[in-house]
Amino acid sequence: MRRVSILPSAVLALAAGCAVGPSYHRPSAPVSQTFKEAEGWKPAEPRDAASGNEWWSVFNDPVLNDLEKQIDISNQTLKASEAAWRQAHALVSSARAQYFPTVGITAAGSRSSSRSTVTTGGAAGSTGGAVANSPSSHPFNTFEAAAGATWDLDIWGKIRRTVESQVANAQASEADLAAARLSAQATLAIDYADLRVADETKKLLDDTVAAFGRSLQITENQYKVGVVAKADVITAQTQYEGAKSNQLAIGVTRATLEHAIAVLVGKTPAEFALAPAEFGATIPVAPTGVASTLLERNPTVAAAERNMAAANAQIGVAIAAYFPDLTLSGSYGYASDAVSQLFRAPNVVWSFGGTLSETVLDFGARTAQVHHARAAYDQAVANYRQAVLTAFQQVEDQLATLRILEAQYAVQDITVKSANEAVRLTLNEYKAGTVAYTAVVTAQAIALADAQQLLQIRQSRLNASIALIQALGGGWDAATLGQAEGTAAQLAAKPAHTP
Repeated sequence: MRRVSILPSAVLALAAGCAVGPSYHRPSAPVSQTFKEAEGWKPAEPRDAASGNEWWSVFNDPVLNDLEKQIDISNQTLKASEAAWRQAHALVSSARAQYFPTVGITAAGSRSSSRSTVTTGGAAGSTGGAVANSPSSHPFNTFEAAAGATWDLDIWGKIRRTVESQVANAQASEADLAAARLSAQATLAIDYADLRVADETKKLLDDTVAAFGRSLQITENQYKVGVVAKADVITAQTQYEGAKSNQLAIGVTRATLEHAIAVLVGKTPAEFALAPAEFGATIPVAPTGVASTLLERNPTVAAAERNMAAANAQIGVAIAAYFPDLTLSGSYGYASDAVSQLFRAPNVVWSFGGTLSETVLDFGARTAQVHHARAAYDQAVANYRQAVLTAFQQVEDQLATLRILEAQYAVQDITVKSANEAVRLTLNEYKAGTVAYTAVVTAQAIALADAQQLLQIRQSRLNASIALIQALGGGWDAATLGQAEGTAAQLAAKPAHTP
């Protein structure tokens, strides 16, 4: 390491304010102009869905609305993400502090002594003599008080690139927070929809058990009068008990979903309960808009883009290590051997100077750091492009699912109506003695299976609708990163939840 005085060239470079390393420009990504699966399909009721405007309100369910509002103040996973954002935000402040001098004050006091040197021996008038160290000493005091400052001048932009990187990291963390928030909201909505479908399934099974019970009663009455055989009664009994078993089994699914919702809103399952209720019959679908805007609406994509910007800035930080580092330092204070006379003008001491340091030989360490930074940037670019592809895939998947399931639901609804009519007709024929009871059992089993299939399709449509809203960002916009209306600022302003 060699150190020299401040050079005029360094001062000129400081005035120019250059920042080495590449300036950031967002790389291209595979973006389609339209959504393939949306072509030729007009959703029945497209609705706006914005995270800031409570996107879940499109389902028109007051209970769901209340549960979703508890996510922000009670969900512990979301709180962990918010704390991670605060850490990243603090690093930005720490990096920006390097723009300014570091100022400190010192105060010291000491008492010390040293062995004195005296001349001994020799006659009077003689110029010679022996020199010896006297064992005696003369203690003395030293008191100092001073203020000092050091300032690392950002000639080559190392600090600026570091701040740029930390700002991008903080924005990426905020986008991650928005993604975590949206994920928690979507998970809650899906669990809630599944629970309500379980309630509808329970009601279907309740009605089925009641219908099978009536069929069993009819069979027993006909057996008593000798119209049918005992086998018909046993068959009806078996069918009735099987339906009751399914009726009980749905309770496991509902309980599990209820527990999952409790944890999502920050409560223990023991203190949380949801009464059975119906869910809205309408399946809301969010408008997809222009495909290219997905890059700004999907928080996962935005986080990947900000990570890319942070990696780009780190290239500049690594390149800055090739250039000299200029540090200014200075101090001003007082020094005296008596405290009472310390702060007097004759006791003033000061210093000011600068140091310019440059590494001459590092055996390729800086080159390796630059290669590492460039490779990290290339990795971030690849991750960003993959995030874009995944986001488009998610939207296309849910659009295809909704489009196909809408058509399937319409067909299945007709099937259920036909199956129920077949049960009615077959049961009447059985009562008239024109068909065997096995025909009734077959018709009822088909009708139950078709009705359950209809509910499963409805459940899948609800889940796909929620997943589409999530893939589209729930109305989130990357322009809110670092703003007062942004996700991080909103969550930071919310009161803490006390269990």
